[in-house]
Amino acid sequence: MPLSEHEQRLLDQIEQALYAEDPKWANAVRISDPRNHYKRRLVKASIGFLLGVVLLMVGVVSQVIALGVGGFVVMLAACLWGLSSWKRMNGFGGGEAPPAPGAPGRRDAGRARGRRPGFMERMEERWRRRHDDR
Repeated sequence: MPLSEHEQRLLDQIEQALYAEDPKWANAVRISDPRNHYKRRLVKASIGFLLGVVLLMVGVVSQVIALGVGGFVVMLAACLWGLSSWKRMNGFGGGEAPPAPGAPGRRDAGRARGRRPGFMERMEERWRRRHDDR
């Protein structure tokens, strides 16, 4: 439903006031593609993974078991965080970040080619053919 002229003017005034009050936050919010957020999270997760590797190696070399275990935990947490960000960035994680407008989705590409029947469907089809032949 389109906004009326009065509502559009009010919205424009609110936007201008927001930009004037806090331009840094307004620029951060202005990003239209949510995948940029997930890309930043993926970079941070990669840095966290590298930090975990360093902690693990320092723990092994210095024979401090707690430090090695802590490094492994940091690596694991960074991997999970990065994987969830990667899934959401590519549209696999519950639909929080849908593909950009005009970009073909990976799910649509699979449907366009046709779906291959699964194991159980093939077994059921063989069972039906076997009983139909009798």
